This record gives sequence, structure tokens and C-alpha cells, in this order.
Amino acid sequence: MTTELLIAFIAFAFVTSVTPGPNNMMLLASGVNFGVRRSLPHMLGISLGFMVLVMAVGFGLGQLFEQYPPLYSILRYAGAAYLLYLAWKISGASAPNASSQEHGKPFTFLQAAAFQWVNPKAWIMAIGAITTYTPQDGFLLNVLFIAALFALVNGPSVGLWTIAGSLLRHWLERPAVLRAFNYGMALLLVLSLYPILFDA
Repeated sequence: MTTELLIAFIAFAFVTSVTPGPNNMMLLASGVNFGVRRSLPHMLGISLGFMVLVMAVGFGLGQLFEQYPPLYSILRYAGAAYLLYLAWKISGASAPNASSQEHGKPFTFLQAAAFQWVNPKAWIMAIGAITTYTPQDGFLLNVLFIAALFALVNGPSVGLWTIAGSLLRHWLERPAVLRAFNYGMALLLVLSLYPILFDA
């Protein structure tokens, strides 16, 4: 991979990772409701789960969508249904309680990793990385390199959303304010369905 292509890919990985999307909306809400430490498995699950998805696309899974377009439609609608469920869960999250155990549970590592497989934005990012930035010379090794580098860029990028959420916690100590925030996050997650469902 040339230096120019490497720089272009890092920019692509950063921009696609740090911009709003389902993962980042959920991490912002997780940072508010659970803090950074309890959200770490969620962050790691996103980065490593996405790395596995990029490798799978590079090793041929992405070609299934080209050969069988209905599979992508199934993925889109399954992902949309799951995002609606997550929005409902976020809207009902409890307020942090400094004097007792916090209610609710953040995403586990496996839940976050598995979510990447029904997250259409993750598929678009993975397919874009493989088709645009992976040199054909030594393709399999380049797929592994691209996947690992994407995870390295993705981790800190999504972590910014969790940190931002945790910094908002003291502003959201009152249950009514936190409830309004969680409703807002749930609404944004629902609105993120628009490009998934209508920009086919």
C-alpha cells in the first residue's frame, strides 16, 4: 500500500467511524447512563466485531450481496427492526444513581460485536474499505492489514462518543432531564433508520 493510499484510508476510517450513526448514538447514551468504564466492553465489541466483519467482506462474504441482492434487503429490515428495539431500550434507561448500583446493563462485548452484522452502516463501511482501499497485490494480507488498521482507528473514534456521554452525566443527574435526553437519543436512533430504509 502506498503512503498516499494509506493516508486516504486512515482519513476514510476516521470520518466514517466518528460521524453519527447507530453505534455512536448508542455509545453516547451508554456513556451518560453507565459511564466510560462500564461501556468499555461495548466499545471493544464494536471495534473488534467490525474488524471481523471487514475480514469477512474481504474474504468473499460481501460478494453474496452482489449475487443475491435480496439478502441486503433482508439485512436492512432486520437491522431496522433491531434498531427500533434498541431505541425502545434506550428510551427506558434509568437514571444513574450515585448512592446505589446503577440500574440496567450496558451492551456486552458479544452483543456489540454481533450488532455489527445487522448494522447496514457497518456493512457499507466494510465494503467501501475493501473495494476502494485494498490493493490487489497480496490481497489477503492487505485485507488483514486494512481490517486491523480500521479497528485501530475505529476504537478511539467511537470512544469519543462514550467520553462525551460521560461528561454530560453531571448535567443529567435529575431523572426528568435524563429521561428527556434518553428520549432524544432514542429519537435520533430511529431517525438514523431513514437512510437505511429509504436510500436503497
